Amino acid sequence: MSGRLRAFRQGLKDTGFVEGEGVTFSYRFAENQSERLPELAADLVRRQVAVIAATAGTAAFAAKAATAAIPIVFLVGEDPVKLGLVASLSRPSGNLTGINLFTAELVAKRLELLRELVPRAARVAVMVNPADVTTTESTLAEAQAAARAISLQIQVLNVNSSRDIDAAFETISRERPDALLVSSSPFFSGRHVQLVQLAAFHRLPAAYSLREFAEIGGLMSYGPNIGDAWRQAGVYTGRILKGAKPADLPVVQSSKFELVINTQTARMFGLTVPDKLLVAADEVIE
Repeated sequence: MSGRLRAFRQGLKDTGFVEGEGVTFSYRFAENQSERLPELAADLVRRQVAVIAATAGTAAFAAKAATAAIPIVFLVGEDPVKLGLVASLSRPSGNLTGINLFTAELVAKRLELLRELVPRAARVAVMVNPADVTTTESTLAEAQAAARAISLQIQVLNVNSSRDIDAAFETISRERPDALLVSSSPFFSGRHVQLVQLAAFHRLPAAYSLREFAEIGGLMSYGPNIGDAWRQAGVYTGRILKGAKPADLPVVQSSKFELVINTQTARMFGLTVPDKLLVAADEVIE
């Protein structure tokens, strides 16, 4: 989280704002308790903040429900028009705009890459967080369609707590799927160490949405450059502080995507990374 906040502050700085020098942050964390989000959003509204930055889809919905007047800058993992957050990408209307990370839309590509790394895989477990309703629905729809196209079976694991993660890996230990695809979710990002360590313990090849997983030993990640997205959110926040209206700021579509492969983990799993993936990778961790 600290790296993401640095990127957000850099975006603010790019527009002329420095925290503590004309702009003050009020942080609110739900700690994966999504039922707290309406209360946290209402508190920010009562404090009459100038802008609300909502860094997940559930937070964006809570902020939208809390105010139609205070500008909201969101980061979401899928099409915000489809989600109902904005009227259109080019003319958002209302008091919301932000960044579409495309993490949900990249599920099929992530599954294809995982199959290339584990060519003998026949059954893949897909771990989702049911609290992220829209992301879970789109993830499973994309995963199932992609799996049919490449003759894979999908096993769904619903996880919404640290205990659920442990229970999911107990299921994995019993049923032995060939690989694991972890959905994008703020909860999973917060538990990335636990997820990577358990995948390593069970010798289970896994693909993730963000590079922070591969950096600490996850086999592979494919997804948006999250630092760049947070910086862009900071830029939009700064522009709004200068007087721009969310309705006039088109939703930014993430355009920087990263494939990161940890070859040390691949060797530990007895996998040979195909040359074409090594060439395509934005970073290969030895």
